Amino acid sequence: MAKKIQKPKKEPKPSKTWGIVRFFKSNQFRYTLGVFMLIFSGYLAVAFVSYTFSGKSDQSKLDLPWQDFLFDPSVEVQNIAGKSGAYLSEQFINLGFGFPSFFLILIFFIAALNLFGYKKIRFFKTFLFSFLWMIWASITLALALASSSADQFLYVGGMYGFILSSLLSSLLGTIGAALILMFTLFVLLIVTFKQFIPWLTSVFARKEKYPALATPLSIESSPVLEIADPSISKIITEDNKIKTIIDPDSADDFEIENTVSKKNVEMSIEDMLFSDEPITKKNKTKEPELQVVKPVFDENAEVGNLPLEPFDPTLDLSTYKYPTLDLLDDHASGNAEVSNEELISNKNKIVETLRHYKIEITKIRATIGPTITLYEIVPAPGIRIAKIKNLEDDIALSLSALGIRIIAPIPGRGTIGIEVPNQKPEIVSMRSIIGSKKFQESTAELPIAFGKTISNETFMVDLAKMPHILVAGATGQGKSVGLNAIIISLLYKKHPSQLKFVLVDPKKVELTLYASLEKHFLAKMPDEEDAIITDIQKVKNTLNSVNIEMDNRYDLLKRAHVRNINEYNTKFIGRRLNPEKGHRYLPYIIVVIDEFADLIMTAGKEIELPIARIAQLARAVGIHMIIATQRPSINIITGVIKANFPTRIAFKVASMIDSRTILDTPGANQLIGKGDMLVSTGNTMTRVQCAFVDTPEVERICEFVAEQRGYPTAFLLPDYVGENEGGLAEVDLRNRDEMFDDAARLIVSNQVGSTSMIQRKFSIGYNRAGRLMDQMEAAGIVGPSEGSKARQVLIQDEYSLEQLLNGLK
Repeated sequence: MAKKIQKPKKEPKPSKTWGIVRFFKSNQFRYTLGVFMLIFSGYLAVAFVSYTFSGKSDQSKLDLPWQDFLFDPSVEVQNIAGKSGAYLSEQFINLGFGFPSFFLILIFFIAALNLFGYKKIRFFKTFLFSFLWMIWASITLALALASSSADQFLYVGGMYGFILSSLLSSLLGTIGAALILMFTLFVLLIVTFKQFIPWLTSVFARKEKYPALATPLSIESSPVLEIADPSISKIITEDNKIKTIIDPDSADDFEIENTVSKKNVEMSIEDMLFSDEPITKKNKTKEPELQVVKPVFDENAEVGNLPLEPFDPTLDLSTYKYPTLDLLDDHASGNAEVSNEELISNKNKIVETLRHYKIEITKIRATIGPTITLYEIVPAPGIRIAKIKNLEDDIALSLSALGIRIIAPIPGRGTIGIEVPNQKPEIVSMRSIIGSKKFQESTAELPIAFGKTISNETFMVDLAKMPHILVAGATGQGKSVGLNAIIISLLYKKHPSQLKFVLVDPKKVELTLYASLEKHFLAKMPDEEDAIITDIQKVKNTLNSVNIEMDNRYDLLKRAHVRNINEYNTKFIGRRLNPEKGHRYLPYIIVVIDEFADLIMTAGKEIELPIARIAQLARAVGIHMIIATQRPSINIITGVIKANFPTRIAFKVASMIDSRTILDTPGANQLIGKGDMLVSTGNTMTRVQCAFVDTPEVERICEFVAEQRGYPTAFLLPDYVGENEGGLAEVDLRNRDEMFDDAARLIVSNQVGSTSMIQRKFSIGYNRAGRLMDQMEAAGIVGPSEGSKARQVLIQDEYSLEQLLNGLK
């Protein structure tokens, strides 16, 4: 038999009732009702406030029938919300619940927020509590002000409050009604505010019953603990015993003793209470259960404001691991020390040379450093210091050594120093500096370990206090190694969230090793491809972008009412600054420029001015600069640069003039090279042997950091558009200059895009000639500006120009 094919049943069409239900559940209806509730709550607020001032003058009109009051045009009221506002205020306040009717505004406002999707405040709970508080306040005001309401135009507690308070008074009397209202107030506080019970406990409880469990306890303090049985108190006596003292009136009289060893006399109460040592009973009475009461409420904290955990900026890269010491090589292994024979020989030669010039010394002492030895001499009385200082070349000749430097006198010691290079200098490895106790235990904000001093001590500085560094020296004397030492020191101490580098490398080969750190430690402009900046135009834009970042940070400091980046970040970490208002954690930004001379030669003031502005202002907002140059001449290291870079590092230079240009004093010309440097921090001058870090070591450290999880992009600096990029967009070819056609013909006929030629031919000023050139660039007649060079002419013949001009018309 053939099976019957069942036709699919048609789905019933939704009824009109279901369509209405779906409309009331839709977002359109919900948001429409929410807007109405929000507007209505604001309207009620205006009407209620106005009613308190104008209700007396409107009272005679409000006594009219509501039809006449609302629809009679001759009836005018003083309420700024109009007759509807006056009528609603009369019904809710005077004939309702009085001034507590303001709770209705809160109910409508919370209802609007819930309709908008804001669920942090529950509507039903708010409605219930607000309604209960409104009734209680209405009855309380009516009972308290019953005698004074007779002369007023309205009932302060409303008509309902007056009726209910009169009912309570007739049943319980005035005192009984007041007691009932106080009891109701207590219940409402408990139900409404969760922190009311802990707050009440902290107010009435004795402070001795709540000792701080985290603080050490000494014998003299003898605090008292609260236990489950109120007749028992627990103290520590002077004989190092924990005793449970029973109230004399208690029927069960016994004592619990637990000996405390003298070694652990200072211990926390929690440790004593949960000690595993046996407890000896003197009676067979049932031992009371010990219960420690821990206070859950801080008396100094505000009710309802629980403290949040401090913000941790390192959580974004919580798995980040700092570089390890084994990534660095130990170059100092096998270095020879200065022998006693060398020390005695140099001492004898110094004494003999000075005696040739009738200079006697009473004392001489040697301090051995990694590359030089300092001989400190005390001349005989009456010897002039200048006389010894003039013998610098003679002493160098007698010792057959280069780089003799005389310090006369040594500040704070009362001696004259003679620095003599060692015959076999020692290599100071970066590993020994990073692994030193001084560096590992440093608490500086931006610790930099340069190397070792003459006394073999690790020389460290805090870049945050310096605040900028100028590095100069001849080619091949250790500048690039010094920059690597600075960067490596910071990489070993700072998390990627705390530090960012802006690396400028015009030579294109010195700082490219750090390109792999782009997503961890580097900063760049939004549209740049490479984080290492090598192009001169991009350098100008980047420095101006750093200036914008500096100004933005000062705005944040101003709004946070702090003076420097440390105070700002401390506030932000303590969650006292709102990120929704633009506040953010500010990492330190260090701008490193490897070859400053090349930038000054090609860009001049365009580079020097933003650098000077950063050097003058950026210290407080955590932006610091390190610039290096191998041409220490006065046209490179100008007065503006020197004034704003108090910390200067000089490697070996060729002449005394170069040394004075860098340090304002001679001495750098007498260094021995290979990392030997003078560090001037304003008032003091220190000779340091720079730590040596080789290229493979830098590569290993960068690979170690780059292999870890980083940020999605480099730290983005604010966008900056240069003058050449920004001026073209503002040119409107519809408002061309009247000389535009003639100037264009002049440029095309001569095939030279020169602004000065337009000035000479048409006898106009530079500004107008510049505007003509910008209009021709926008029209496609000439190319973009190339600095002092003439612009490229893009139109080759006058016929093509005429076609272009006709098209513009």
